[in-house]
Amino acid sequence: MATTMEIVRGISQVMANSHDGALDDSGEPIKVGLKREEGNPINDSRVMDGFSISFYGTQLCIHYHAEIRLKDVHDKSFESDLEQTIKDVASFIKKEYKKATGSSLSLKSAGEVDAIIQQTSRVRTWVQATQLFDIGGIDADTEAVKGESKDSVDAKFKSFLDQGGWGKKAKNDKRKEPTQGQPIYTGKGKVKARKDVNSPLKAE
Repeated sequence: MATTMEIVRGISQVMANSHDGALDDSGEPIKVGLKREEGNPINDSRVMDGFSISFYGTQLCIHYHAEIRLKDVHDKSFESDLEQTIKDVASFIKKEYKKATGSSLSLKSAGEVDAIIQQTSRVRTWVQATQLFDIGGIDADTEAVKGESKDSVDAKFKSFLDQGGWGKKAKNDKRKEPTQGQPIYTGKGKVKARKDVNSPLKAE
């Protein structure tokens, strides 16, 4: 069974070959299942979309983002198309993981697709969608960090931090201590302070 580090490295290798314009060993474009792969890259107006991943403990989160037309948001099949796109991305990750490592990768859906749609103009919108997947082969109990954390701060640096933000006042520092409380102008360029903001306007 692969370790957590080996699984992470394998998925990272997959992501290295998932950028727009990536080619396989035979020089053919790598198909992920995104909108940007549809149509002719020269003659047709391409859709700007892509995906990324992040790890949450034993889960993998797929982030999908795309710029789409406003009328497509109101389409009845918009949500199902969004879910299918993320499924295609998950299938791509598993397929490329198999090629890179020789082992299979298990990704099981751990929730529904969560999407945020923001309007950028009267024509276009920006959609950001995420979905969590449980990664097979990672034992939450054995991979958890056990034991209490230890203080590894150097003693000299810790002593410096204990002095506070300003440290100790130097012996040759002849400046007066700053006035505490609410500042009050008492005339002739003199400013004093009063401790109680509700007290009469006089210096204390």
